[in-house]
Amino acid sequence: MIVTLTPNPSLDRTLFLDSFTRGAVNRCTATLAEPSGKGVNVALALHSHGVPVLAVLPIGGPAGEQLVQLIDTAGLPYRAVTITGTIRTNVSIIEADGTSSKINELGPTLTSEEVEELVRTTLDSCSSGDWLAICGTLPNGFSERHLVEAVRAARTAGLRVAVDTSGSVLRAVLSATPHFVKPNAHELAEATGRPIRTVGDVTAAAGQLRAIGQGTVLVSLGRDGAVLVDGNGALHGRTAAVTAINTVGAGDAFLAGYLAADANASPDLLASALRWGATAVQHHGTLLSRVDDSIPVQVTAADPNVTLSEPATP
Repeated sequence: MIVTLTPNPSLDRTLFLDSFTRGAVNRCTATLAEPSGKGVNVALALHSHGVPVLAVLPIGGPAGEQLVQLIDTAGLPYRAVTITGTIRTNVSIIEADGTSSKINELGPTLTSEEVEELVRTTLDSCSSGDWLAICGTLPNGFSERHLVEAVRAARTAGLRVAVDTSGSVLRAVLSATPHFVKPNAHELAEATGRPIRTVGDVTAAAGQLRAIGQGTVLVSLGRDGAVLVDGNGALHGRTAAVTAINTVGAGDAFLAGYLAADANASPDLLASALRWGATAVQHHGTLLSRVDDSIPVQVTAADPNVTLSEPATP
């Protein structure tokens, strides 16, 4: 089974407009309300494709109540830890030309007792050999130290730990050596202090992370596809061009595609991740209901001389 921990979940509202004008009254053409937070998105994508999964998350306040109602409607198995604070509401503004703007609330402040209960509930929900995917930002009160200790405890319990986060949180958690990390090019550059201009730079930076104990590094590169670096070497994959309607949540679908392939013992881990991510950007909302298996994907040995269209600096 795959267990996801979302320390800072959200109720996501997506507003669709013909165009957005600052300082003016803007009228929506449509709206969506969805359960969200990176780990919740991953879990919902896996659940909708029949992969056994359990989501663990804190819940509090009116937004938390609506979030639970939406998760119940989706039929997603979950374990909720009640907190005194209020779960955040995030707003995405999607214009007709595909331009997206996102406004994220900070989220609640968790007490030390709530953090301990959240971690304990997560570990109690797992069995040895399970994947534990810890995804997203940390709310106030859930420190980087708490996350490092949680990853170490999970590894000691025999779990396979995947982490999808960014910034100082990603740099901190590397010391706990999770089995899998999924940075984008900018996050990889920040974590390693290396400029990322070519596929060779990506594989070198990923190798730097593997040298300190990370087993697998999956790097999303936007229009340049993705690079997977593990014990078998380095692969570079791309999908055929697709029409992007909403890119919010695509990275979560990308991770879900990798975990789904692993759960199904498929060797096509990178191709699965890319296809799930490419399908997600064609959705109006953040949830992925059905993967388009017809999307062409090309996976080859990583060519270090390929120049990225969007370089990244530390």
